[in-house]
Amino acid sequence: MSTSPFGSARPLLDEHAEIERQLADPAVHADPTALKRLNKRYAALSPTVAAYRAWERATDDLEAARELAADDPSFAEEIPALEEAAAAATEVLRRQLVPRDPDDDRDVILEVKAGEGGEESALFAGDLLRMYLRYAERRGWRAEVLDGTPSDLGGYKDARVSISATGTPAPGEAPWARLKYEGGVHRVQRVPVTESQGRIHTSAAGVLVMPDIDDPAEVELDPHDLKIDVFRSSGPGGQSVNTTDSAVRITHLPTGLVVSCQNEKSQLQNKESALRVLRARLHQMAVEEAEAAASEQRRSQVRTVDRSERIRTYNFPENRIADHRTGYKAYNLDQVLDGDLDPVVQSAVDADEAARLAGLDGA
Repeated sequence: MSTSPFGSARPLLDEHAEIERQLADPAVHADPTALKRLNKRYAALSPTVAAYRAWERATDDLEAARELAADDPSFAEEIPALEEAAAAATEVLRRQLVPRDPDDDRDVILEVKAGEGGEESALFAGDLLRMYLRYAERRGWRAEVLDGTPSDLGGYKDARVSISATGTPAPGEAPWARLKYEGGVHRVQRVPVTESQGRIHTSAAGVLVMPDIDDPAEVELDPHDLKIDVFRSSGPGGQSVNTTDSAVRITHLPTGLVVSCQNEKSQLQNKESALRVLRARLHQMAVEEAEAAASEQRRSQVRTVDRSERIRTYNFPENRIADHRTGYKAYNLDQVLDGDLDPVVQSAVDADEAARLAGLDGA
């Protein structure tokens, strides 16, 4: 048998075997939360285990052919093809062993917020929200608008939506793995509906994407740290849409984070939605603080983009979309806004993987 140069694979192989053992235990199936967590982790590890086994077979075949060729030259003819197969298997495994984002198998909470530009910015925020909802539909994900503040002309001043996968997605296919690159400032260039002279205006909207923490135990909230206010829901322009105090505003006193939800008719449902968003924000804050503290670790060129930095431009006159981080450009903006977002997202995924591989090679 060959000696593995991929020492970092062994802990992952052992973890995969241990999870397989746990999943065979009927007691685990009595805890839905634990079962979901184990299934997600098992699915995430399986491609690495398969790549390792394929690499073992390829390198063992090559080693055996070389030993046999020493006694029988006819086996030497097989060596070039086996070397090629071993090199390919090595590259696949190398890519699988690149450190992954531990949140990649999670669902997301996505927020869209109008920026400078008044009503036009709110209309664009609404366009982005619909784009993400249609993208989720194309991928077979579930999307639920948790809360939103509509504008007078049909846009959104701000909105929050949860996007979750159905079943256990393949590695790299969960909502967070695809949508985490959407965070930042999105710029639009077009003639606003409020413009009478036909002039092109530029405005922007912000997008914040956070992993959805489905297990409350992962982010503990001390009730003493929470200030909870209730109020009546309202629509555009202060129009009342509810005659009871069903809307909920939660202030996390240690951090000053404020979350409000009013979409549901039930105060309890709005409170649960607000707590869900608050847990996601606190988790994301902790992750960003940890990344900032780990200055010795190389971070992805894509993931280091500051949220205040413009990441993408949507040019309506030219039907053009351009991602400023990856250099992606296409002239199908209408299709992208209709949910055909995968090519744009893939450009960010590829740039992130290239940066991670470069960091691995330079380590």
